Amino acid sequence: MADTVVIIPTYNNAGTIRDVLLRTMAIGLPIVVVDDGCTDDTMEVIDSVIAGLDPVIAGPDRQSPLTILSHTRNLGKGAALKTAFRWALENDYSYAVTIDSDGQHYPEDIPDIIKAKGERTLVVGSRTTLGGNAGGSFANRFSNFWFTAYTGIRLQDTQTGFRLYPLRELPSFCVVGNRYEAELSLLLFSAWKGISLVPVEVRVNYPDDRVTHFRPFQDFMRITLVNIIGLPLAILYGWPRTLLRKIFS
Repeated sequence: MADTVVIIPTYNNAGTIRDVLLRTMAIGLPIVVVDDGCTDDTMEVIDSVIAGLDPVIAGPDRQSPLTILSHTRNLGKGAALKTAFRWALENDYSYAVTIDSDGQHYPEDIPDIIKAKGERTLVVGSRTTLGGNAGGSFANRFSNFWFTAYTGIRLQDTQTGFRLYPLRELPSFCVVGNRYEAELSLLLFSAWKGISLVPVEVRVNYPDDRVTHFRPFQDFMRITLVNIIGLPLAILYGWPRTLLRKIFS
């Protein structure tokens, strides 16, 4: 798994980031944390994790398994992902597992995600339940419907942040937004590019101290905009490209 890195974007998740980091480090992969302009104690918590690393984990030279990338201000989850993707490509990684820092995902499911990886495969961690997150559930169903309409591919969870990306096969970052709509854009353009989308069931948990930055109105509207723009893009780009690929495959 030397070609794979774990990416954890974070913005004001001081209450959950320690647990997420420690459980992720137990998997044994290098980790990139993107500080997306945190204004709470998140970075202090991360520093304390690094300072308290067991020598067995950190190595004899106390080298941290964590790389920290920082934005001076909050730019959004999509911007954080693009920053980490560029860093990973520059450092010769071929795959990146992305996991949220709010505690909803189980880092222990990362090996299951990695088992499904392939050269032109984007693995989608499908949450088995969205719990009490009604707003997120509606946004997810909305995106699932239009995603299928535009690509012909059925996915249970187009809004999940738990994924494995084939970094060298991703669409141009210029088509990817800077906030929550970025993950939907990555799926759409990857599907049109002919990248296989493989769902893998993952567990989900919503801890009491979880902080989500999904804004029910603003971010849903951004996702809606992607779906609106998706129609002409599908007609002019996605569907013709898919048809040509089927004809010449």
